[in-house]
Amino acid sequence: MTLPPWVPGDEHDWKPAPEPLLLVQAFVNTMDVELGTDLLAEAETGNEWLRLSGLLPPGATAGPEDLRAARDVRDGIRALIAHNGAGPEPADEELAVLRALMRSSRPQLTIGRAGLIQIESGPEGRIADGLVRLLVIIRDAQRDGTWPRLKACGNAECGWAFYDRSHSRRGAWCDMAACGNLIKNRNLRARRSGRTGPAPTTTR
Repeated sequence: MTLPPWVPGDEHDWKPAPEPLLLVQAFVNTMDVELGTDLLAEAETGNEWLRLSGLLPPGATAGPEDLRAARDVRDGIRALIAHNGAGPEPADEELAVLRALMRSSRPQLTIGRAGLIQIESGPEGRIADGLVRLLVIIRDAQRDGTWPRLKACGNAECGWAFYDRSHSRRGAWCDMAACGNLIKNRNLRARRSGRTGPAPTTTR
């Protein structure tokens, strides 16, 4: 599968979600916890990625506050994805960010020649209108059953969003050979050392 140019993370073996859910996955993965990089941290890389992905119109520019809002929305969506992998329920403040986004957006519905109805940014090119598309994609994925398969890697040092294509839907790692074996070996050493719980992982 050839991935779109806006899919980040050359250092990772991708387990891509089907489109358009792939856009949500790529948005979350603009922050690479393992490498400590963030495409939305700086104006140049942030605007480049947002325009390339279609979340920001070609002529629009996201300022520092816009990029901060995008990162906050990303954290909220990341919390939703973590819950898909048996993580905790999203905190109130994480949901509050997404609710605020829905209240502030003014997206437009368009219809193409083939009759396909899509959501596009409003005429002002506001970042909120682009970001709300992600929530609509999530809603549609929840309805068609693909949403629970989008998960965050169970290795807290990674957290990479991956699409679980396993028959059992019980996949927990973005890469079994890397993160999966790392955590399993860590837990094995913990048990052998007499600990009762899993070995701790570092978090951001």
